[in-house]
Order: sequence, then C-alpha cells, then structure tokens
Amino acid sequence: MAKVDWSSLWKKEDWWAFWLGMLLFFLCLAAAYGADIMGWAANAKEWLDPAKSIVPASGTYAALGPVGSLIVTYIVLLILLSIGAKAMGWNVKSYAAGFTVIYFLTWLCWWFGQYAYIASTDPAKAGIPWSLRMTGEAGLIFALILGLIIGNFAKGFAAKLKEAARPEWYIKTAIVLLGATVGIKAVTIDPRVLANFLFRGVCAIVEAYLIYWALVYWIARRYFGFTREWAAPLASGISICGVSAAIATGAAIRARPIVPIMVSSLVIVFAVVEFLILPFAAAYFLWNQPLVAGAWMGLAVKTDGAAAASGAIVDALITGTHPEFAPLQGWILNAGIVTKIFIDIFIGVWAFILAVIWVYYIDKRPGEKVQKIEIWYRFPKFVIGYFLTFFLLWAVCAAAVSAATAGLTDWTAISKATADALKPFSLATGEMDVFRKLFFAFTFFSIGLISDFSTLRREGIGKLAVVYLIALFGFIIWIGLFISWLFFHDVHVFFLR
Repeated sequence: MAKVDWSSLWKKEDWWAFWLGMLLFFLCLAAAYGADIMGWAANAKEWLDPAKSIVPASGTYAALGPVGSLIVTYIVLLILLSIGAKAMGWNVKSYAAGFTVIYFLTWLCWWFGQYAYIASTDPAKAGIPWSLRMTGEAGLIFALILGLIIGNFAKGFAAKLKEAARPEWYIKTAIVLLGATVGIKAVTIDPRVLANFLFRGVCAIVEAYLIYWALVYWIARRYFGFTREWAAPLASGISICGVSAAIATGAAIRARPIVPIMVSSLVIVFAVVEFLILPFAAAYFLWNQPLVAGAWMGLAVKTDGAAAASGAIVDALITGTHPEFAPLQGWILNAGIVTKIFIDIFIGVWAFILAVIWVYYIDKRPGEKVQKIEIWYRFPKFVIGYFLTFFLLWAVCAAAVSAATAGLTDWTAISKATADALKPFSLATGEMDVFRKLFFAFTFFSIGLISDFSTLRREGIGKLAVVYLIALFGFIIWIGLFISWLFFHDVHVFFLR
C-alpha cells in the first residue's frame, strides 16, 4: 500500500488554498451570528465620486473610512499569506515585499474598473448618459493589462515581484470562497422557480459538460493539434464556467501552471465581448420568449459576474419595453442564474471525473499498476473546500429559512420570512465576496506579470484565441440558444397565470 505524504497538508499550494479559503469563510460567517469579525475588508463600489468608491464591507466599521479599510485589509492578508509562504518554503521577505506592490497596484486596477462610465450596466440609474457596460469585472482586464506591461517592459521590476506572483494560489483560494456564493444562491432561489427549473438545470449540465466540452476538446485536438494538456483546460474554460473550471481541470490533470492561466486570460476577455453583445441581441430577438432569453445568458456567458449582469440587462430591457411582461421582472434574471448555478455546482464533480480518467487511462504507462491513492493525490484539494463552503452555507441557510417559515401558508409571508432569515447570511457572504473578488484580481495581475509575450507566442496564445472564437461563436452560443428554447419555450405563460 502506498504511503501517504502527510506533509502536503502544510507544504502544498493546493492545501494552503483550502486552509486560507476555509479560514476566511468561517471568520466571515461569524457575522451571521452577531460577531462581525471581517467587516473591515475594503470593498470597491461602482462610483462617480472617488470619495465614495471604497467602503468597509460592513457598516460596523464605517469609521475606518477608505484608507483605513485598505490598510487593515492589506495587513491582515499580508500576515495570512506570509504564513502560508513560509510553510511552503518560499522566501518570505521577498514574498512580503512583492505582495505589497501587487496588492496596491491590483487595488488601483480594481478601483478604476468600478468607475461608473466603465462598469455601470444601467447608466440611467447611475445618473450618467452612457457607459461601456463592462461591469466591475473590467478591473480584472485592467489588472491583466498592467501586469502584462510590467512583466514585458519592466522585467527587472517584475523579477522583484515574482515571488509573490502566485496566480494559482490566489485563484484556488477564490474558488473555495465561490462555493459559499453558490450555496446561498441555491437557497435564495424561489422554490416555485427551482421546482420548475430543476429538470432544465440538469439538462444544462448535460449540455455544458458533455456536448460543449466534448466538441471543444475534439476540435482543439483534431484541427489545431493541441495536446491533451492544453485541450482539456481549454474545453473546460470555454464550455463550462470559465476561470474556475479551467483552473480545476488544470489541477486535476496536472497541467503546467501556464496552461490554465492562459485559458483564464482568454475567458475574461471573451466574457466581456459576450457581455457587450449577447444581452442586447437576446432582448431584441427573444423579447416574446423572455425566459429563453434569460436562460441563454446562463448557458452562453462564461463568468458568473458577466452572466448575472447579462441576465439583469435582458430582464430590464424586456420588462421595461414590453409592459405585458412586467410581472416577469426578476424571473428572467433567475432563469439565467439558476442554469449558471447548476453548472457551477458540478465543477468539482467534473474535476474528479477528469482526475480518474487521467490517472487510469491518459497518464497510465503500459504494464503499470496504478494505486487508488493516486486519484487522491491528483484530485485538486481546493475543490473540496469549494464543496464544503457550498454545502455548509446551504445547510445553515436552509435550516434558518425552514425555522422562519414553519407554519406559514401565505406565499407573501413566506417570501418575507425567507428574506429576513437570510439577511445575516447575506452580510456574511457579502464579506466573503469582497475577498473572493480581491483574490480574483490578484490572480489576473499575477498572470500578466509572469506572462512573457515571447512565451505566450511560443505556447500558442494565438491558436488558443482562434479555437475560443470558433467554439464560442461557431456553436456554443447557438447550442445554448437551442437548449434554452427547447426547455424554456413558453414557460413564461406559467408565471403569467
């Protein structure tokens, strides 16, 4: 029997993403039970007035102000991350110095990405005549671009930051926290919607994981000559839910770090392109099938933020310009969110399936007997954290809702009791989301910092982009439209009765 290497619990990046993510999860969750420990975290808001652009995550810490919350967030993260760096054998002094620069430059990009003229998806509501409608995720693009500029045109400076440029550690930690976001959404979905959309959500999973994935993988291998190491994360990134799926797949098949990193960069860029086109096309051509339009956003747009924002735009455009569908306000957005949630939930399952396939079939040498423990070594540990935060938050939220609605029969009363029961947990997940988004931003700045243009060309970033373009606009959005039409066609009639 193979000997288990227990030192990986404190020496491996995978495990440190798990420990750090779970620690932040529990510290933030305390806010739901009256102990607001993490409310000082600096949160970027959509802004026109710079003075109102950064606030503590909780009003409890309002006295800190923008600068105070930024500094406290920096100090706490520096301490936690430096402990992990020390345990993993990195140069802590170099890491701390590099992280300091990465933290403040990343925050600058994230802050600028929240500028209303760039981020707002509802310019009228923001009090401005127009907007690029890129959502706050534009900050990720700016972080990536600034990182690329430094990494390619200020290489001496970039070398000093290299010890702290750890995109895989940052993104894996963010994915652990993502589970909590998905968990509370699963509880907050209106039961009437959930019951009606359950079967459709399962079909969305089949589509994304079996149809999309298989087609992209086959095209990448057959027509573009990519190795399995490249084709699998690319297929996951394009067909499932972007960055999280690409990183989980790369870890499961033990791809080199550059592989999921390059795929993740493309995911963010193309998600912005999708967001600028698809919601308006859906509202124009599918106005008479509003739930089809909403579900299409969940199946076609590849990042959670852009998919939700796309659904919100479709919802606002259709209900605002077609009064007969006004009662569907919110339901259209829910159609997109529900399908996206079902897809997100199964990221970990798919990572496990791929780990098994790669252990027993792809990486197995002739005559070699593979130990079952190898699956455990291969399985990405941060995915365990993703499942834990999902199920833990779902369980405590479901219990709170059940207790609050016990004995109620009136639907309005049930809805109000549910909302009241979830308020404390919304505060907690709001704080978790601050850290999740910040770690995502660290990820993209670090990706740019370590990405040399010559290396990107050599590894085939151009071919990757071509595959992404062909797959996304060649069949993914159209199959998604067909599936949405097949399962959501005329369903809105049920809600208008």
